[in-house]
Amino acid sequence: MSQRAWVASAIRKIEADFNRSADTHLIPMDLPGFPGIELYLKDESSHPTGSLKHRLARSLFLYALANGWLREGRPVIEASSGSTAVSEAYFARLLGLPFIAVIPASTSPEKIAAIEFHGGRCHLVQRACDLNCESERLARETGGHFMDQFTYAERATDWRANNNIAESIFKQMAEEPHPVPEWIVCSPGTGGTAATLGRYVSYRRHDTLILCADPEVSVFYDGYCAALAGDGWREMTCEGGSRVEGIGRPRVERSFIPTSVDAMVKVPDALSLAAMRHVSATLGRRVGGSTGTNFIGVLYAAQQMRDAGRSGSIVTILCDAGERYAHSYYNPAWYEQQGIDVVNADAVIAAAVAGQGTLELPCAWLEPSPYQQ
Repeated sequence: MSQRAWVASAIRKIEADFNRSADTHLIPMDLPGFPGIELYLKDESSHPTGSLKHRLARSLFLYALANGWLREGRPVIEASSGSTAVSEAYFARLLGLPFIAVIPASTSPEKIAAIEFHGGRCHLVQRACDLNCESERLARETGGHFMDQFTYAERATDWRANNNIAESIFKQMAEEPHPVPEWIVCSPGTGGTAATLGRYVSYRRHDTLILCADPEVSVFYDGYCAALAGDGWREMTCEGGSRVEGIGRPRVERSFIPTSVDAMVKVPDALSLAAMRHVSATLGRRVGGSTGTNFIGVLYAAQQMRDAGRSGSIVTILCDAGERYAHSYYNPAWYEQQGIDVVNADAVIAAAVAGQGTLELPCAWLEPSPYQQ
């Protein structure tokens, strides 16, 4: 089969897979301490591979195919904290391509099992900062293609339409009491989702604000602040890797576009995981840690609205299910090993949800806060 014919066949398979899939649900969730403010969770855990990264993986494969970067029988290599690798393994198997996931050694056993279930092979590295260079090495040695989600996430997704997450949110919000959200809250892994949301909102001329919640061990918040100050930010790094799997990075990735984000907050891991437990208890099913980070961003945005006397809606993302974290976030022994004060963090979240406490978080704004004018 010629390369052109193989690419056409591969794209047809991905489009057929998309055609068989339903959209993800938008779930309302009560915020008892914030009357007049409606919250919705975009449940990305219902994708075939169980996370928000299913959308990204589909876009990355289509982008690579359209650019002529993928070849029949040649391996696909990806650097990932786990969820993107699960989704890319799914699409690689759909196309009959070998897949190698370069992931941190700390990746949850459940994610490793999911990658292998979809036919992928896991290559573990000790330091998160080594993911990309190790992926590049494997691509050279195998004659394969390094997908490089951290560079291409923001450009592979069609942010104008094509059923991206932003278009889906606004379509599903159309009949709600406040159809145009005051805020959409996300958290940065590649930065691609924030870029898609911010670009779509600007393109459609909505008044919605984009809030990005960065986990404790990550450089995105510092990079954002430096970008706003006009300082050198693109090469900024930090030590260590994020305890909240799927978000946070030790370097400012190429897909992170600061000017697509209206505000950022920095979230302690203890609060992220307490919020995760609160959302899980409210929904009656387990969610992942990044959903907790998002929920902290929601509480911060809701406090801003309440204090300004505003009503409206907030949308955030339920990124993945909690079953992938049974050994860690849902294991009491893990919290003891990490030195996380669960009782105090749970109390802080309970008070904040009830509207009885104020979360004091580092926050930076692209432009002056509209609530302080």
